Amino acid sequence: MNGRPQIAGVTPQAAIPGGEFQIRGKGMASADRPRVTIGDTAAQVVIGSDSYVVVRVPEGAAGDLIVESGERSSEAWTCDVGIQIADNLHPVANPAVDKFGNIYATFSGQRGQKTPVAVYKVDLSYSSQPFVSDLMNATGLAFDRAGILYVSSRYDGIVYQVEPNGAMSVYVEGMGVATGMAFDEEENLYVGDRSGTIFKISRERQIYVFATLEASLAAYHLAFGPDGYLYVTGPTTSSFDSVFRVSHDGDVEVFYRGLGRPQGLAFDVDGNLYVAASYGGRRGVVRFDPDRKAELFLSGPGIVGLAFTPSKSIAVTTTNALYRVDAGLQGRPLF
Repeated sequence: MNGRPQIAGVTPQAAIPGGEFQIRGKGMASADRPRVTIGDTAAQVVIGSDSYVVVRVPEGAAGDLIVESGERSSEAWTCDVGIQIADNLHPVANPAVDKFGNIYATFSGQRGQKTPVAVYKVDLSYSSQPFVSDLMNATGLAFDRAGILYVSSRYDGIVYQVEPNGAMSVYVEGMGVATGMAFDEEENLYVGDRSGTIFKISRERQIYVFATLEASLAAYHLAFGPDGYLYVTGPTTSSFDSVFRVSHDGDVEVFYRGLGRPQGLAFDVDGNLYVAASYGGRRGVVRFDPDRKAELFLSGPGIVGLAFTPSKSIAVTTTNALYRVDAGLQGRPLF
């Protein structure tokens, strides 16, 4: 390689600004402290050695990653860097994506805070428009088969239906501190009450207690897996939290223990589970294969949720913004 820096691998696969890439190789500091660019943007080197470099992804970065040492540069390495497509948001859970690829995210606000807009719609040109206004503390989002959006309120314990034109009505009440939601294949709606209950609501709006768990300090987040089990996260005061799964009969078991503050979750078409959480001290999105092997898939701060889009990208919500990551992954169909 004529003394050029050589990249052997970059992990994780993807990042958003503020996240970190770990670069392994050789010759990366043979002449000088390594310099790294992502596209045309210089990245901050956190750790720099001849065989191991850690860089923080800067705002506005897009393109291939290159390591420079002295006058020599490595070959380009392709990595997935998310771009911000909306800001001035306050999501506390997963975004929701309709069948056309429009993305919906909340401005939840502090408990009891009336915000001018509760839910924003971000269209395919990344134009953000108010979609729902008269709703307090919008929390969870979920679409049914007919394309109706459901929004939970942790303020009044109500789940609202929102038509494609934005018309809103009450779907069900009495859900406690209503947070995450998910539909099963028969279109029963499951709602997490973060004080310790998961409710099941039939299409006839009959309400059942489906399962009970330990109370969460923030929210329950729900997603159905290809095995028909309901997967649940709910961060507690522990730094060693779990992903749970719940059988059709409401029996709760631990799927994986060892995450920090696990939040939103989603499955891809191959049955891999993605969870917004800390893993091994690094914050981002953790991927579990069907054998429960974990790896950090995406690095980034403040991530609270994610959803797959029809274009095989991932919509990632942080505490104040929405990003698109072109990972080339297809999400598991919800119905």
